[in-house]
Amino acid sequence: MVNKERLIKLTQKVLAIDSQNPPGNEKLLGDFIVKEMKALGLAVRTVSYQKNRPNVIAVLKGSLPRKEAAREALLLTPHTDVVPVGAGWKFNPFGKDIVNGRIYGRGASDDKGNLACAMEALHSLVEDGYRPRKDVVLAATADEETGSHLGIKPLLQKGVLRPRLALVLDSVDHDTVIAQKGLFHSRIRVFGKKAHGATNWRGVNAIEQAAEIIKRLKAHQFQFKAHALLNHPTVNIGTISGGDKVNMVADLCEFSVDLRYMPGMDPKVVIGTVKKIASEVTRNFELIIDDLQLPYEIEPANTYVEAFITAARKMGVKPRLKGSDGATVISFFQHYKIAAFATGFGKSGTLHANDEYAEIKTLFNGTRVLEEFIKDYDQI
Repeated sequence: MVNKERLIKLTQKVLAIDSQNPPGNEKLLGDFIVKEMKALGLAVRTVSYQKNRPNVIAVLKGSLPRKEAAREALLLTPHTDVVPVGAGWKFNPFGKDIVNGRIYGRGASDDKGNLACAMEALHSLVEDGYRPRKDVVLAATADEETGSHLGIKPLLQKGVLRPRLALVLDSVDHDTVIAQKGLFHSRIRVFGKKAHGATNWRGVNAIEQAAEIIKRLKAHQFQFKAHALLNHPTVNIGTISGGDKVNMVADLCEFSVDLRYMPGMDPKVVIGTVKKIASEVTRNFELIIDDLQLPYEIEPANTYVEAFITAARKMGVKPRLKGSDGATVISFFQHYKIAAFATGFGKSGTLHANDEYAEIKTLFNGTRVLEEFIKDYDQI
């Protein structure tokens, strides 16, 4: 049975361990998870792709023949890194404050609260003597906040993780995320020609050309098919820099573009459209692609999604099927033909904000849902 007081203390313990990224160092938290999971008798190992950046993989082994139990595994995967604390907190950012049923701390909602829920669900199952048929795998991963380049991405690329189903624990308020926009992060570098500011007609102003490209990008109407859970493509200009001095014509300007595109949109067409818009302003530019993630969706009628919704309702929870405008790691699993969706028990509106918190009631109920779903999944 899920132990509420144990869950609270566990959440406080993981919040107390600094794993801010940047700079990025999940070792102490990884060591703690290893110790806790080994104490339960789980098979535990760490896989690291950089010093002090461990991914902890703990397996509650199933009773089916070994290869079959592993092939049919359910993966629970939260991440261990958090964004920097920053200044301006009223409450302690390392989990010491519990006020009005809320536990405060950096990562309470994103994503250490969800980590604690997964750990407590496994603790409860072991304590009750539950033995699954299929493996239950906890993968507490590093580096999610800066692209998962040291976490879930290489774990999948190298075949370390190959479950039947991935339940990504990185959401809020029991929302069940089954659709997600694609992500295209790029930088556009515009080249001009220097001149004196007083005789600017002798130069080519890269800043002004960049401004025109930005204007056209923001005004462009991308073609897309309407989606029941997602709104529309978005373009955000995140950074811009250029120029040397106020009385000089800038010969270089670079800006970054965050473009979120819809399921059904071809990423090659999206990239081509951005290039075309820039080329209509100037031929002297360079497009640098920093990240490209495909959109993702799984059908609401999928057997695993329906089983999760049923498990939640049995526990008195009413989860909502949602689409994500942001990027969780669910999209990475499609490259390996692994079914995936996300859920989580944080509090909306608090992620990455000062005085981040999670509601203890939601964490407790979420843990109960996880435990029930593990049992139900095992019978599918």
